Amino acid sequence: MADFLDLHMENQDGHLFTTIYHKPSYEPYYLPFNSIHPLHMKKNIVFTMLLRVIRYCSTFQAYLDEREKLRMALMVKKYPNEFIQEQFNHVLLKLNINQPLTCSNYSNYRQRIIDSPVKEKIPIDYINSMLYGTNTFGESPINEVIPVLGTRNVNNLQRRLMHTRSINIDT
Repeated sequence: MADFLDLHMENQDGHLFTTIYHKPSYEPYYLPFNSIHPLHMKKNIVFTMLLRVIRYCSTFQAYLDEREKLRMALMVKKYPNEFIQEQFNHVLLKLNINQPLTCSNYSNYRQRIIDSPVKEKIPIDYINSMLYGTNTFGESPINEVIPVLGTRNVNNLQRRLMHTRSINIDT
């Protein structure tokens, strides 16, 4: 038996058993559903966590146990059960799994998920695409404006008060 990072591994009669490892001090914290964050962030939490559960849990029963722990942790943070279930189903559809996971098909689908390539992130050239992007603003006069990044020399209230205070102290 070994615990490494957030993975629990065990040799059970010559078969490798894996599941998610929770430290004794583990307290699940997820973004509250009633926060002002956009909905896509909340959906992504469920997606990422369930994908992790599928990848880490080598047996269907371990998957069910961890999925329900995740469901309960999300419900504590006011996630509606319908929303959670909808996202669970969305994960499977996104992974091209058209049927519910069962004891008989879990190993095959899990292996397919593990073997699926991770999407490669395409680097974005922010300078050319956003700051000087004539495609974005067309022939607008805004294309002539040179962006200034940073706030070091901005005459904000804090700088004004500091400057005024130093003048008053000197006099």
